[in-house]
Amino acid sequence: MGPLEGLKVVELGGIGPVPMCAMMLADQGAMVLRLERPGTNELGVPKPLRFDLLLRGRSRVTVDMKQQAGADFALSLIAQADVLLEGFRPGTTERLGLGPDICLERNARLVYGRMSGWGQTGPLAATAGHDANYIALTGALHAIGRAGGPPVIPLNLVGDFGGGALFLAYGVLAALHSARLTGRGQIVDAAMVDGAATLMTPFFGLSAAGLYSEERGTNVLDSGAPYYDVYRCSDGQFLAVAAIERKFRHEFLERLGVPDAPDASRQEDWEQLRAIISQRIAMRSRNDWMAVFDGSDACVAPVLSMKEAPLHPHNAFRETFVEIDGVVQPAPAPRFSATPAGTPAAPRRPDADLHEALAKWGQGPADVARWIQLGALAPQASV
Repeated sequence: MGPLEGLKVVELGGIGPVPMCAMMLADQGAMVLRLERPGTNELGVPKPLRFDLLLRGRSRVTVDMKQQAGADFALSLIAQADVLLEGFRPGTTERLGLGPDICLERNARLVYGRMSGWGQTGPLAATAGHDANYIALTGALHAIGRAGGPPVIPLNLVGDFGGGALFLAYGVLAALHSARLTGRGQIVDAAMVDGAATLMTPFFGLSAAGLYSEERGTNVLDSGAPYYDVYRCSDGQFLAVAAIERKFRHEFLERLGVPDAPDASRQEDWEQLRAIISQRIAMRSRNDWMAVFDGSDACVAPVLSMKEAPLHPHNAFRETFVEIDGVVQPAPAPRFSATPAGTPAAPRRPDADLHEALAKWGQGPADVARWIQLGALAPQASV
């Protein structure tokens, strides 16, 4: 089910944004087969399989791609695939005999999706790094934080997932459109540093116009403005206030009970208004304030924890979260009117459905037995 039903994707197992991209494609109906390297069955921090949510929705097969037979097996799948996803350091797949030249020679319509931090070229291309390193080079990390404080790392949302997985998915789908028009596939060079830089586009525009200060915590959207900030309530919980437009600020201040407070159109009034808002919100609990603001245009929302978020009435109504194998997690997004996605399958053990999974790729029991004998497939002993 989903708009990508019929799309065949080979994912070379790794960590970071490639599994997120593969999960998103699988969520929307693509048939994704993840090829695991022997001995690497977890993403990041070790945890029970059902909590490795980026592995949901697809089958996993253990393949020893360091062996020629393993590379040959992978190529036999790639020859049938619409998309290949890989997230290794530049040059790794070439050394495995699975580089884009070989794969595109085998399958001219293939979209070869490459995910890396620095990109496939450039002085840093071959060096190690992680999310914080990549966004540090784009201006994004420098811009996030409070006045007078250091930059604040925004989880790994901006590099790995926003600038990485989403741009890889976007690039792959764009290249698929081109392949269907021309009959020719191509390489998608998705770099987290490029994606994170693109996310900063409007702020570069503001900066060039002299409308954005490089001093953190002094702009409207970085906690500088008192009407775009978080405030502590009497119970230690927080409210997110985002009343940017004048009409929304007016309603916010009315409901807050301080209608005569300065509107703060002038930056000179910001600290005075911040003190008024902070003192007022600290007088009542988060739930009390939400009873005041709920359903209004005051642009106020409770700051919810991950345990609280699925229980909020709006999220519950839209089924923004689903429960799979006892684990509450985000549902597939976005939503489609004609081809809605189904509920994803829980993460599977490597090789748990080996024969069933490979049958969908034209590999019968005799083929699977031959690949095992050749050393290409290295199924877990429990299979």
